[in-house]
This record gives sequence, structure tokens and C-alpha cells, in this order.
Amino acid sequence: MKKRGWFFNFFVTLIATFIVAGVVTLLWSLIAHGEAQIDWETSFLFAVIFSIVIPMLERWNRG
Repeated sequence: MKKRGWFFNFFVTLIATFIVAGVVTLLWSLIAHGEAQIDWETSFLFAVIFSIVIPMLERWNRG
């Protein structure tokens, strides 16, 4: 995989994971505490971790 492809996968995964983690923390906060609040720190942390790991796994699986 070329660098450009890796960066594209990085940013797509970052945005998708950030949105999903934000929705999950919003729903968890709404269900557990009764107030709608997004945990931005956790969402960003998960997004960064997954956006690094997932493209690397794809690169390693291709050989």
C-alpha cells in the first residue's frame, strides 16, 4: 500500500471512528445518566488508536 493510500485510510477511519464513538458515548450518557452529553476525549482517543491500527493491519495482511 502506498503512503497516499495509507493516509486516506487513516483519515477515513479516524472520521468514521470518531463519529461512531461520539454516538456511542452520547447514547451511553443518555441511558446511564439521563442527560445527553458526548465524551469528546474518549471519542478522540478511540479514533486515533483505531485509525492507526486498522490501516496497519490491512497493510500487513496484504503482505
